[in-house]
Amino acid sequence: MSDMNSVQTLPQKKISAFQMLLLCAVGIMINIAGVRIASEFDVPLYLDTAGTMLTAVAAGGLPGIIVGFITNMLKGLFITEGMYYGVLNMFTAIMASFFAKKGAFRNFFLPLLTIPAFAIVTGVLSAVLTWFLNGCQMGGIALVFAQYFYDNTPLDYFLSQLCGDISLELIDKSLIVVLVALLLLLVPKSMRGNFRPDAQDSERAAAQQNREKTACRLISLRTKIILILTAASLLIAVTSTAISFVLFKNSTREEHIKLANGITELAASVIDGNRVNEFIEKGDSFKDYSDTEKMLYKLRNSSPDIEYLYAYKIEKDGCHVVFDLDTNELKGEDPGTVVPFDETFLPYVPTLLEGGEIEPIISDDAYGWLLTVYKPVYDDLGICRCYVAADVSMNLLSQYGYGFITRMLSLFVSFFILSLVCCAALVNRSVIRPINKMAYSAGAFVYGGDSAEAENVGRIKALNIRTGDEIENLYNAFVSMTQQSVEYVEEIERHNETISQMQNGLIMVLADIVESRDKCTGDHVRKTAAYVRIIVNKMKEMGLYADQLTDRFIKDVINSAPLHDIGKIHVPDNILNKPGKLTDEEFEIMKEHTTVGSSIIQQAIDMVPESGYLEEAKNLAEYHHEKWNGKGYPNGIQGEQIPLSARIMAVADVFDALVSRRSYKKPFSFEKAMSIIQEDAGTHFDPLVAKAFVASADEVKKVMEEFDRISNPYGEEIDVDGSSDQKR
Repeated sequence: MSDMNSVQTLPQKKISAFQMLLLCAVGIMINIAGVRIASEFDVPLYLDTAGTMLTAVAAGGLPGIIVGFITNMLKGLFITEGMYYGVLNMFTAIMASFFAKKGAFRNFFLPLLTIPAFAIVTGVLSAVLTWFLNGCQMGGIALVFAQYFYDNTPLDYFLSQLCGDISLELIDKSLIVVLVALLLLLVPKSMRGNFRPDAQDSERAAAQQNREKTACRLISLRTKIILILTAASLLIAVTSTAISFVLFKNSTREEHIKLANGITELAASVIDGNRVNEFIEKGDSFKDYSDTEKMLYKLRNSSPDIEYLYAYKIEKDGCHVVFDLDTNELKGEDPGTVVPFDETFLPYVPTLLEGGEIEPIISDDAYGWLLTVYKPVYDDLGICRCYVAADVSMNLLSQYGYGFITRMLSLFVSFFILSLVCCAALVNRSVIRPINKMAYSAGAFVYGGDSAEAENVGRIKALNIRTGDEIENLYNAFVSMTQQSVEYVEEIERHNETISQMQNGLIMVLADIVESRDKCTGDHVRKTAAYVRIIVNKMKEMGLYADQLTDRFIKDVINSAPLHDIGKIHVPDNILNKPGKLTDEEFEIMKEHTTVGSSIIQQAIDMVPESGYLEEAKNLAEYHHEKWNGKGYPNGIQGEQIPLSARIMAVADVFDALVSRRSYKKPFSFEKAMSIIQEDAGTHFDPLVAKAFVASADEVKKVMEEFDRISNPYGEEIDVDGSSDQKR
């Protein structure tokens, strides 16, 4: 118990960077071990915050947040939704650090008092995330608890989810807090403290002296930088989320239109236009009518998004029912029934009376939020006899939208918290400390009495700078010494460049989130880019396609390689991440990512004509699934009709797909994947490109193994014989 009492002094102690890194590594391993235990034994708990809490208590908030962030990124490699809950792990670190500073972990029993706070905060956040990630429905690990509350209490779905998550978190955090209290007994006293790289006492004294001299100080430079970073990050997040949501919404709407068009075209082919009048007159008593109706039911039931399917003969007095299929909630109208025109439908009546076609209609009325597509049914003379219509439910669009926005925001908050605390530490260490150090050094130098320096001080004093922040400390130092201050200003500029690079890095991370929805895409684009770099360099070395492989071309291809799968933003999640072979219909949708990607990049080119590498990015996006023998997609072109950049990407893309683990297959061995590339040279691949790739086997293997070490720290089974099922 005496060991635990020493934890009370955590905020006053300071640990080294090495100790902090060691604690972080141990914390991550503890978290991952908890996740594996929960998964292995199918325990309905998270068990992924013990290492986070331990690190935050023993080393401070920043290390704890880093552990929480890395844990959920690693967790996301084998549990897709795991990364979206990273914000819970990071909030756990913040709370644990706060409670530790307040002395809540100074003995074995006090930490137990923090359990309700942990459970409520993380439970509420978990419930909100789960609710929206599941399209405003109950779900997640706490589903069993939520279902119990819904079945046995008057609570609605959301409140049941909330109570379920809080109950689960209460059990989870009870185990975690007790475990952390026990683990703290094992942490050496020398490694218990706060990672806080403070300035020297002399530096702090100089800073305090300058603050006392300045009556106009309002806000520190560190605070200003953090506020600027916060504002910039929020602007980027809002803009990126808005743009991606519009693209998502438009693509989903187009998918619904394609679905409705497909159903109505099939339905129109089923209905015999020559017998429309007989269908209206005889109805169910007519055998052909019943047979046709059965086929229409099969068509409607083929997709859960189809709400209603019916056929109307449009006359001046209204819509004469030919077929109107029953639903679980609503019985269809009998054949021959005349349905009056709705007021919103009147503008389309003249066109329909003439047998013309109209654009899809989106309506929100008593029947729900629907997208309606009308297709004419013709007789043998080519005369329109009636229209078949399909109403597609648009409700899923809002559900998908909630999940999409929630994923974006949860990832942004995780990155934002991490970047903010890292920025605060970086600014404190790399900007504030050097400025105060300069002030102290310059203040000491002024007593040298050098006449030349005195002249400089006189000129600087005449500036009378009053900025009210740390720059004022720099100004006061300039009064005593000029040359040293110039050197320190240069150092500050270097540190500001570091901050700028960090902001640019955040922008790239957010852009990657917007463009990469496939759970494997993040590593995939980086690996294929690395393989593309190897191929083009080897081709240039071998003198292949020398007239095309200019330095500009090589640079453009390498820069544009990560954009080859940007069109997958158009592919629905259930297809993109399906753990098995795609159906023909799903594969057709998947193939559209090539043309959609080309269209997206073309829009960017139209807005920025001098776009450089985007021209090659467009080629990569559209043609990287074309084959040398012409049997690829989307255009079925062959040979050198396929742009060279796309032929290069085809090899890199297929190789990475072969050696990477997917939800629907195990990874192939390096040797097996290489043999497939060689075998398909001249059929699937440009033989010269394949030749260059095989000739670079050592470099390729080195890149593959490096990524494997990062993405698969525990090892995974390799499919040597290539017998695993392949997704198309």
